[in-house]
Amino acid sequence: MATSIQLTSDTEQQLDFLVAQTGRSKAFYLGEIIECGLEDLEDYYLAADVLERLRKGTEKVYSNQ
Repeated sequence: MATSIQLTSDTEQQLDFLVAQTGRSKAFYLGEIIECGLEDLEDYYLAADVLERLRKGTEKVYSNQ
């Protein structure tokens, strides 16, 4: 699937430097960034949703006591 993004000039320069130093492609690094970052974002936003439901009292809470 083709997707396009806009990077800040600083981010673009940092990515260009990494590509030049390692010989890997921009696509490789962008894929790595997305795969690693997506998991973190998913954890964060799903946890934030649960926290919001807890605060509203709509999420079930279980205790082992």
